[in-house]
Amino acid sequence: MRSTFLGTAILSVGVVFSFGASGQDRVGERAAEAGRSERSSFGSLVAAPAMSAGRIAHSATTLRDGRVLVAGGFLEQGSPRGAEIFDPDAGRFLPLPPMLTTRHSHTATLLPNGQVLIAGGYGAGTKTLATAEIFDPHSNSFVATGSLAAARAGHVAALLSNGKVLIAGGVGPDWHFLSSAELYDPGTGKFVPTGDMTVARESHVAVRLLDGRVLVVGGHRDRAEAIKLYASAETYDSNTGAFTRVGDMIVRRHKHDAVLLLDGRVLITGGSDERDDRGVYSSSELFDPNTGTFSAGPQMNLGRYKHAGTSLLLPNGAVLICGGAPRAEIYDPRVNAFVLVGGSARVAGQFAAVAAVKGGGALVTGGYGNPAVGRSAAWLYRP
Repeated sequence: MRSTFLGTAILSVGVVFSFGASGQDRVGERAAEAGRSERSSFGSLVAAPAMSAGRIAHSATTLRDGRVLVAGGFLEQGSPRGAEIFDPDAGRFLPLPPMLTTRHSHTATLLPNGQVLIAGGYGAGTKTLATAEIFDPHSNSFVATGSLAAARAGHVAALLSNGKVLIAGGVGPDWHFLSSAELYDPGTGKFVPTGDMTVARESHVAVRLLDGRVLVVGGHRDRAEAIKLYASAETYDSNTGAFTRVGDMIVRRHKHDAVLLLDGRVLITGGSDERDDRGVYSSSELFDPNTGTFSAGPQMNLGRYKHAGTSLLLPNGAVLICGGAPRAEIYDPRVNAFVLVGGSARVAGQFAAVAAVKGGGALVTGGYGNPAVGRSAAWLYRP
């Protein structure tokens, strides 16, 4: 989201393409030339003032006034802070009253009225939560709202065109993997069931398409030796309340990310296979909503996983990917290539949270890397 920015960055260009040899050299030359001529347009990543607590699997939400709400997460032991707010004008994090429930692996959705719906997640231990609360940016406080129809964590949430919020999948009590979905109505403050997904999913992602449908992609069900990863995808239609299968991804993946491009396609990045950190992907795919099919995208410079929600569409149409690896990179749709972001800063990586800041920048918060300890550090992407 914002603040004064440092100077321009020198980008490290490491482009790898996934298509065949025909025309590859010419496209590679165009990509390299774009990197040389427009390096300053991709910006840099710099350290920002730290949060009050280390956080993993938390949320970061840009408010209408430009501030960023950072809520929940695995908090460092003894931390009293459930949430805090980043003030771009002050350039630092400021304290907030406590959340009603400290939670992680929840969802946070900006509502049309400017409030933020925080729903589900894990509470103490592995207890899944049905509770939800609202952050009111005018009073800087958290208030209760209706409870979910089903306790869940690791689910997805998407704001629909009609102002309601779709909540789908995740894990319920006793490690029961959920195919159920429900809708939150800001007008009534209540959750009501809607149609089920075609399969139970966790570690999946959801993106609202330009036509109003919600694309749900990948994920898994079950655990350990019984785990089943999905290449499948489906769309939710708010007019019918039903999910419908679309084409499969090229590879099965979970713990990945997805973001809507300006042209209406969806970019899918990274994730992993059943081996988790030993099977991390650097591959990407592109979903075409007109055909309902996926095609191979270019390779990223770095393998990434556990980075859902850390991909951000920039005003120029490029995509900033800040999670899942120590360095950020940019997807440039003009040349269908990924380029590493400049700057000496190295982010924590897994389960970080990212939010836009004014001026076309982004705030990156927390997460973990090696060692697997929640970080209180924050970083600013400056275009």
